[in-house]
Amino acid sequence: MTELFDRTQEYDAMLNRGIRLSGENKDYFAFHRVRDLAAHLPKNFHPKRILDFGCGLGDTTPHLVSFFPNAAIVGVDTAVNAIQYAQKNLATETISFFPLSELAGLEPFDLCYTNGVFHHIEPQHRAETGRLIYRALNPQGHFALFENNPWNPGARLVMTLIPFDRDAQMISIPKAQQLLGQSGFRASHGAHTLFYFPKWFAALRFLEPRLERLPLGAQYCVLGIKS
Repeated sequence: MTELFDRTQEYDAMLNRGIRLSGENKDYFAFHRVRDLAAHLPKNFHPKRILDFGCGLGDTTPHLVSFFPNAAIVGVDTAVNAIQYAQKNLATETISFFPLSELAGLEPFDLCYTNGVFHHIEPQHRAETGRLIYRALNPQGHFALFENNPWNPGARLVMTLIPFDRDAQMISIPKAQQLLGQSGFRASHGAHTLFYFPKWFAALRFLEPRLERLPLGAQYCVLGIKS
């Protein structure tokens, strides 16, 4: 899987082939995930260091910078070529990228964002990975886990069209909540879902915030806090 993610151009092409059913591109989803995260964090929470866990090519970095302009952003991933690409194209004084193997040596973080990573991890290793994130956070640090929702038929269909997602084991919302607890986190906000309407029904998207408690959106987020 890491070798596949290292083939950056192929990765992008395969991802876009899958999500084109929605009528949107990957940037649309990255933007709205980060906007959603910013809206659901406590109003008095202002992270100074943000960990993008499983950052890939750094697609989410510009949006993290936009919504958290005063934070340093650090991306980590197992795909070495993806990290090199992100470092070459996106790194600044406040943005950097490292192999996952170097995470333990980095300064602690206030917030961790991750999307679509845990369904690629074998179930027996997910809590171990969650504890790795737990150790990387400061006390009262927040962990935002975004995943594809197995209860959404569209999400399931899209994953069958993306070669690197085809054999992944999707995680239900209750399982994700259990995973946070096993990793040491306590829930800081109830699980909520995103992305109900494809582009063809964009006129209905104003309803999505009202539907977020229904477990039917294409993606969901569970938020945990290190306490």
